[in-house]
Amino acid sequence: MALFPHGGIGLLILLILGSIMFICIRTKKLTIPAALLAGIIGAVTFFGTSWIGLLSLILFFILGVWATSHRKDLKAKITSDGIHPEGRKASQVFANGGVAGIVSFIACLDRSHIALYELMVAASLASALADTLSSELGMVYGRNFYNIWSFKREPKGLDGVVSLEGTLIGAAGAGMMALLYAGFDKRGIIVLLAGILGNLLDSVLGATLERNKYIGNDVVNFLNTFFAAIFAGACYALAQQWYVHRMPGITCLQKEIKILLS
Repeated sequence: MALFPHGGIGLLILLILGSIMFICIRTKKLTIPAALLAGIIGAVTFFGTSWIGLLSLILFFILGVWATSHRKDLKAKITSDGIHPEGRKASQVFANGGVAGIVSFIACLDRSHIALYELMVAASLASALADTLSSELGMVYGRNFYNIWSFKREPKGLDGVVSLEGTLIGAAGAGMMALLYAGFDKRGIIVLLAGILGNLLDSVLGATLERNKYIGNDVVNFLNTFFAAIFAGACYALAQQWYVHRMPGITCLQKEIKILLS
């Protein structure tokens, strides 16, 4: 695929992104700066990692918005001010989608490793989706809540507090991202693991650094998606190395089989 799509494809992408931005601003799901940033990240992601990157972003956005809005009346009772915010700021958009945008921008410059960058984008968004679903739906459907660092029971809604139900829902979200990216191919396992581990890291950072006011929630979200992308990239590199080292043996075996069959 060309770096910049021609004609109808380019117009279609602009129409899709523009429509999403307009709807988000009208429904107050995103502030104007947040919507503009989301549009930029979406465009860069498409130019860098094609339809799979853009569709992964859209999947994260749709499920994230739904999860945030789901049972907001119940979630509002948990907060001190009685309000469960739905509108997202630009910093929150970058915290969740920034890694995908950065990796896709690198992909625009380096077209020789597209498979690696597509994997990293999917992994980062799998982590973002797992975190969003586990936190938003875990508050609704979770039964017993524990501090992931101390394993002590604590009230739901606090930084670093998790539930079994929320964790499983988050894993399911990572699984959906993996299915979108790779179907039932083994590459999806990397995306699934990256999403689950990134979500767990998010909770650990929340229970330690965020709760002690060393970093904020946006930094925590960015770090969990960054970790997921790096984890997936490392798995890709290890798989490539394993394949390279195995190839001589595989080639010799194939030659021996051909000799036996001839």
